[in-house]
Amino acid sequence: MSCTKTNMSALHIWGFERGDLEMRRAREAGWHRSDLIWERLMEAGNRAHCDGRPSAAQRLFRLAGLIAAARFAKGDPRRATALAARAMTASNPARAHDLKRKALKEWQGVEDFIGGLEIRPRARSSLFHLRMEVRHRDTYHDNLRIRFRNFAGETRETLDTIGGAGPGHRHFSRWRGEKPGIFDDTRKLLAACLLLPDG
Repeated sequence: MSCTKTNMSALHIWGFERGDLEMRRAREAGWHRSDLIWERLMEAGNRAHCDGRPSAAQRLFRLAGLIAAARFAKGDPRRATALAARAMTASNPARAHDLKRKALKEWQGVEDFIGGLEIRPRARSSLFHLRMEVRHRDTYHDNLRIRFRNFAGETRETLDTIGGAGPGHRHFSRWRGEKPGIFDDTRKLLAACLLLPDG
């Protein structure tokens, strides 16, 4: 498992620092503060899990779950992710089973979420690629949705096997490479699919 060790203070996770450039960029893009706070809590929870600190991981996943339940709409797959992460790191099998059941129920809305994704234009390495994206936007978006459905399918397989021998999908270890630099719905979906402990 390739976990990056980073020492983040609680202040940084909650995003209240005056010079927090990432939070400012997220807010300017239309994200709520809770969107980035949830992401940061899930990242910190996964790092705690990687570092062998299960109590800290559970606490961070629980906080992320409270934010998701209070701030994210029904059908938002991030609600399921926080529950699933808690189930995957729970020490009590009965509690893990209950959290898994709730996560699977929340995950049922993922297809509708993917269908309604707001996909913002990406930075391109050349004017040619930018023009191609503009000219073939529908095809480009359809291809992205196919890719996202593959991510969601892997996550569903992981959720289905919580408490048993998992399918071995990499989630958190892929997040750093897949994390979009843009604040749109694709980042929310990838966070929902990848901010889980590797199964």
